[in-house]
Amino acid sequence: MKHVYGKAALLALSMISASACASHWSYKGESSPEHWGELDEAYKTCNSGMNQSPINIDSTVNAHLSPLQTHYIDGPVTLTNNGHTIQASEQADTRDTITLDKQTWTLQQFHFHAPSENTVHGKHYAMEMHLVHKNAKGELTVVAVMFDKGAANPELNKLWSVMPQQAELNVSIKQELNLNKLLPEDKTYWRFSGSLTTPPCSEGVTWIVLKHPLTVSAEQLEKFTHTMHHDNNRPVQSLHGRLVVE
Repeated sequence: MKHVYGKAALLALSMISASACASHWSYKGESSPEHWGELDEAYKTCNSGMNQSPINIDSTVNAHLSPLQTHYIDGPVTLTNNGHTIQASEQADTRDTITLDKQTWTLQQFHFHAPSENTVHGKHYAMEMHLVHKNAKGELTVVAVMFDKGAANPELNKLWSVMPQQAELNVSIKQELNLNKLLPEDKTYWRFSGSLTTPPCSEGVTWIVLKHPLTVSAEQLEKFTHTMHHDNNRPVQSLHGRLVVE
């Protein structure tokens, strides 16, 4: 069924990329995550889905996964505050890709959540970055990078220095961003099948959560949370028997 979900997930990705005003969900009040499935018929999977993200990574199965190969060359060109997150988007002909399952997946955009959405043994990290990739079939793979509070991340500063402070604003990224510096050197990972973590919560998304966190300074974290005005993490969802492999 994975190929069926791929098109739905791709449509959802375009919806997320469009603008916050296209949907009326949020992270608090009557349109908060526990109500997403009731807000719109298109969002019902948020409540009824059995493979929802994020999750708590606790018990895992050793599957001798092949290494994640990243080929990040171009870097993003625009930065958007869509009211739900800060999102960096790629140019249409980007060469930024990963190799997974002997396939090429092209980076579409990446964005941030604070605190982290996925947890490890019940622990939230200070922030989590989601790099969203698409293959030729329209299926999605999300690579997640965790950030612990600590030293400032110089590469993040290139984004944070132009971060739009108001929703529905987007700006050009002035400095050339080296995406490889937003990934840990050790790219060992956990893998599971999940969903988008925002409405319409489409399933069939491959999740790659890198085990080794980077750091974000208290000041960098404060700038993001002040801009968002609230936490922007969906609570962890039930595994429903899913396995997490490493």
